[in-house]
Amino acid sequence: MKKILRFFVVDTLCLYIIASSSQGIIFENGIQTLFLAGLGLSLSSVVVRPIINILLLPINLITFNLFKWGSAAIGLYLVTLVIPGFLVQGFTFPGYSSLWFDIPGVSLEGILAFVAISFLLSLLSAVITWLIK
Repeated sequence: MKKILRFFVVDTLCLYIIASSSQGIIFENGIQTLFLAGLGLSLSSVVVRPIINILLLPINLITFNLFKWGSAAIGLYLVTLVIPGFLVQGFTFPGYSSLWFDIPGVSLEGILAFVAISFLLSLLSAVITWLIK
């Protein structure tokens, strides 16, 4: 239960951060949909992703586990199917420019949007989980 609660808090926080820093993720009912999507992502991380990882095991072995983001993208897609009001229409990052470095803007549609968002979710949740421990 403690593990599911930690997944819920971290996934909800990561979803909020990514949705506020990029465009394309829509929560139709606001915070209620955000919490439902966080709950769906945490249940997906605990239940669905291990099953998908077993099914994708040959591809993960060939790519030295670099295809693990594929299971995260599939889990995110399943959450968008199950949770009403949680939509991923695309992924648009306007870019960032400072004195020292520039990050160019990116705009992705379709399955590439799910891949980019799941990659960012995995990266951000790993960093937050590392900081918590």
